[in-house]
Amino acid sequence: MPVAAPLRAARRAPDGTASARPGGVPRGVPQLRPTDRFADLLVAVLSGQRPVHAMLRHSAGQAYDELIRLAERGPLRTRGARPVVRDIGWFVPREGAIEAFARIGAGDRLRAMAFRLERGRDLRWRCTAVELGGPR
Repeated sequence: MPVAAPLRAARRAPDGTASARPGGVPRGVPQLRPTDRFADLLVAVLSGQRPVHAMLRHSAGQAYDELIRLAERGPLRTRGARPVVRDIGWFVPREGAIEAFARIGAGDRLRAMAFRLERGRDLRWRCTAVELGGPR
């Protein structure tokens, strides 16, 4: 389901043991940015692949209510080609906030999605706003 899923195999040291960083994350494995993770999750919810309540602990404020309204219409549900995140861009307006956009493709259709992430006191990112543009 993720667009750029991290590699699962750990690098091996010359002695055959896995060489991992603290926390168990193998060295050299690219880590997904919060924008990548949230874009994938939002696409899964808005295309009907995951239920809206999957975003409950990942959203704050009015964002969850907006997701409920958007998901009811099923804006990214398609026949045939499954929607995927084609490109992501972001802007950091202040420390602890990211405003992101994603181009979502499904077959020959292209949609735009914008969302805002804010880092809480618990250092977890949460979606605080989401908008979806029309087909192009």
